[in-house]
Amino acid sequence: MTPDTAPDAMHPRLLVLRALGLGDLLAGVPALRALRRAYPRHELVLAAPAELGPVAEATGVVDRLLPASAPGRGVPRSLDWTGPPPDVAVDLHGNAPPSHRLLMGLRPLKLLAFAHPDTPEIDGPPWYPEEHERDRWCRLLQSYGIDADPGDVCLPRPRTASPAPGAVVLHPGAGSPARCWPVERYATVADQLRARGLRVVVTGGADESDLVARLVKQAGLPDTDVFGGGLPFGRLSALVADAYAVISGDTGIAHLAVAHATRSVTLFGPVAPSRWGPPPSPRHRALWYGPEGDPHGRRPDPALLRITPDDVLRAVDELPGTRHP
Repeated sequence: MTPDTAPDAMHPRLLVLRALGLGDLLAGVPALRALRRAYPRHELVLAAPAELGPVAEATGVVDRLLPASAPGRGVPRSLDWTGPPPDVAVDLHGNAPPSHRLLMGLRPLKLLAFAHPDTPEIDGPPWYPEEHERDRWCRLLQSYGIDADPGDVCLPRPRTASPAPGAVVLHPGAGSPARCWPVERYATVADQLRARGLRVVVTGGADESDLVARLVKQAGLPDTDVFGGGLPFGRLSALVADAYAVISGDTGIAHLAVAHATRSVTLFGPVAPSRWGPPPSPRHRALWYGPEGDPHGRRPDPALLRITPDDVLRAVDELPGTRHP
């Protein structure tokens, strides 16, 4: 992927807006690959947070990352686009007028987006709120005659060596407290897995130090098994690719496990796996009791709290190729 430099005015450009998080970008990989196949001669520019540059590069289809972000899951106020209008712009961010108007403001020759009553000039397909995220964006492209495969999710193996090959990776954090399973339950799972002779390591984002520290203290893990503070993507990717299994809530690292075909157990609540879960595979278990709740809640969601440590350990035992007690 080339750095963000001045564009060649003679080169056709395809701009894709997906200014969201790690899991969002990984869920959008099938659509990005479909766009690459449909527009092989275009420069594919992805508008996304700057820190996702290594992830975009790992997809193998993004030519240039245009830094763009907003608080929460908001739409950026502007894009630092230079030169002629995009030949094609694609809204993979959402279906609301703010993202539509952001792209329309660049005057693209062609805009691919879902329909919305407040932007009647866009003749796109309807938006279905309950649709799975990977399916949604592939359906958008299919409605414009672009073949897209929702199962095209895999990333190549990282060149970086794993810092803990064969370990079980626990990731207690998530984008909101509603999606964070209690630390003491993760500690119970860690204790049981270590009793089986498995190495257990903990990961966490740059803003999850307290959460990681509490889990490490309760589980009695050594410093060598702690990978908090937000690992660089290459190292995190290598850790996940060579892991025994990944256990986490509904967050980016679960999508990374899918991208590397690493065994995973993902704890869902308040959002159902039918909307964000892994593709059907014996290598991935999605635990879910329901009902759906507030994804932005300030406390762990009641549906998530219905999942017990025994549920998680049983799911690990049911993964193919894992050690049984």
